[in-house]
Amino acid sequence: MAKMINYDGELIRIASANKLEYSKTDGKSWSSLFNSTSIGDIQDLTDNGKEILATTSKGLYVSKNGGRAWSKRG
Repeated sequence: MAKMINYDGELIRIASANKLEYSKTDGKSWSSLFNSTSIGDIQDLTDNGKEILATTSKGLYVSKNGGRAWSKRG
């Protein structure tokens, strides 16, 4: 289970159940990336090449823009 991934030169981490943060400074500083209850509680992140997959309490979601927006997969 990944709480943090390296994706396209950014570290992306699960900061809380509904919030993702990113770092372009190898984790020295963090900025908000996504914060919403719309996809449920984020449990796991996976770098899937050209997209990020998130396992959440509402199912599997995919982001094709580095975690800034999500859509339900399947």
